[in-house]
Amino acid sequence: MNNDFLPINEEHTGTENNQLFMVPMVDKGIFEQAKKMAGTVVEYRELRMMYSCAIKEIRTKFDVLNSEFNVRYQRNPIASITSRLKSSASILEKLSRLKVPFSVENVNEHLHDVAGIRVICYYVDDIYRLAHALAKQDDITVLNFKDYIKNPKPNGYRSYHLIVSVPVFFSDQTREMKVEVQIRTIAMDFWASLEHQLKYKKEVPDQAEIVSQLTDCATQISQIDTQMYEIRNRIEQAEDEPTEEDLLLEKLRRIDLADE
Repeated sequence: MNNDFLPINEEHTGTENNQLFMVPMVDKGIFEQAKKMAGTVVEYRELRMMYSCAIKEIRTKFDVLNSEFNVRYQRNPIASITSRLKSSASILEKLSRLKVPFSVENVNEHLHDVAGIRVICYYVDDIYRLAHALAKQDDITVLNFKDYIKNPKPNGYRSYHLIVSVPVFFSDQTREMKVEVQIRTIAMDFWASLEHQLKYKKEVPDQAEIVSQLTDCATQISQIDTQMYEIRNRIEQAEDEPTEEDLLLEKLRRIDLADE
């Protein structure tokens, strides 16, 4: 009988040491692609290494910008930076959805989010400052961008996305590597984490109600981000005029921070 599914380990239900066991099955097409991936393991691992290095390049750029902004504007715009390399299973699944056969070349050509960086900011204006500062660097090429802050997704998702290309220098070659960059505020990230958790839960009681509540929360978060930005500006404008001693101490503190 023709079976549209083939397992990584053949599906089998039986007993072993008097214990019932079952090995899960996977889609036949993905199984065949997995075998092909295993056959090009050296080239594939090298490609993953290149993406990992591209992540380091972009992360360093944001670390530098964070330090620069601290000196120039007396505050750090970045709360945290996280990164991830797409799993092999996710790569196979996405290529399958795109109806593209697995090959090292196809991964590099058709997937734009194998390498990912997420930058979490305190305020909305910092998102645009950082995105602009990154985009104008000589070795960065912006391939695509989507502003989900000004134009949120229907479910309320808000973030600023960029697909950039950065040269990575190896011992025998220079490769242009693509990295997906997501920049959002702490509040936006908190919302996105909850939405992601809900999305991948198989069964959640009152799911429709929770989805509705999340959509309402997205609007409230947008308002909170705006209010926090306005409050920060009012506080900064209302700061007392510094004394000569204050200015001297602040200069010394900035010098120390710049050397860290």
